[in-house]
Amino acid sequence: MVISSLRHTSEEHVTVCLENGKEIPSTAVVIAELLLFTGKELDEEMMDQLVFLSARALAQEKAIHLLSYTRMSSRELRDKLVRKGIDASIAEAVVEKLQDLQLLDDAEYAAAVARHYTSKGYGTARIRAELSRRGVDRDLWEEALESAPASEEKIDRFVQTKLKDPDDREQVRKVTAALYRRGYSWDEIRAAINRYSDSF
Repeated sequence: MVISSLRHTSEEHVTVCLENGKEIPSTAVVIAELLLFTGKELDEEMMDQLVFLSARALAQEKAIHLLSYTRMSSRELRDKLVRKGIDASIAEAVVEKLQDLQLLDDAEYAAAVARHYTSKGYGTARIRAELSRRGVDRDLWEEALESAPASEEKIDRFVQTKLKDPDDREQVRKVTAALYRRGYSWDEIRAAINRYSDSF
């Protein structure tokens, strides 16, 4: 297949027009990498390479645009790209490329999520659930939780705010249930209530 023209649609983007009328949106970087020019004949292997590299480059631009708005895990980014109509294999290739470029780091992301939820007063179980929901690999959870600040101060403040009378069993039950929903273990809750009772 022969390239009939290279049409620049912007400074970074180029459409490769083929003699059969087919057009392949691409980027100037891909054109330069493949040494393409008007009149060049592309064999099947080079055509496949052009299609793949062009799709990956355009998907990578979209991925970087998404990451400029919010941090996300590799799985979140992959899923979002697929929802935007990008082929799953291309989305996977983009994720791998961004990981290689250190623009996508699940360990760093997991630590940031753990710090954020700890600072909001949530316990370990809730943070683990959040990491799972965001597609962070289970192998990264414990390291992320270790990097988060200690949550004892947060749980103590919650108990002090919500529990007016540590001898009121109904109040204690409600505070315990609320803390459990926030992801604290029974041991953490019991210890916090005991600390509060001792200072009462």
